[in-house]
Amino acid sequence: MPAAALKPKPLPTQSTAKRPVQLEMPYAPVEKRPLPPGRPREWYVTHNRRLKAMRLAIALLDSGVYVPNQARNETIRSTAEMIGVHPPSDTTCHMVRAFLRYSR
Repeated sequence: MPAAALKPKPLPTQSTAKRPVQLEMPYAPVEKRPLPPGRPREWYVTHNRRLKAMRLAIALLDSGVYVPNQARNETIRSTAEMIGVHPPSDTTCHMVRAFLRYSR
């Protein structure tokens, strides 16, 4: 019998699974650092919005949502609830879809 036949099959990954693999919660949150002082308020708002959109885009990719038209506002908001983030605004949802669009 060939050696390849004796080798156990690996567990399916997100890319090879027949249906989406359950999202695993991160083991520990990233250590937060203070933002640089002296910037206009709008810079901080945009920066935090981008970070939130990136976290949501990563969670959506982990849960099997790969294209922007699969990521409706309801889907994004339910993912936010699942990972423990405040519900995103329509602008943040739009940004999440943009991240999914340009990740290809």
